[in-house]
Amino acid sequence: SMTEQKIQTQRIKQLEAEGYYVLKLIQTNKNGIPDLLALKDGEILFSEVKRPSGKLSKLQEYRLKELKEHGFKTEVFRG
Repeated sequence: SMTEQKIQTQRIKQLEAEGYYVLKLIQTNKNGIPDLLALKDGEILFSEVKRPSGKLSKLQEYRLKELKEHGFKTEVFRG
């Protein structure tokens, strides 16, 4: 099965093909923030990349909820 790294690379390629400018968030001031930040025409999408069996941590769930409450689009992308 694919590693999370490979799935992430695959998702970056897909988003870039859709015209997004994609940043991989390595280290931020907030733990649990999604892996990728995708920007297009003033739209912002945060993408958390997981293996098919991968589980979100409680903190990751909280961050996704927090981002949605701030009006951002989020996704959990499973390879």
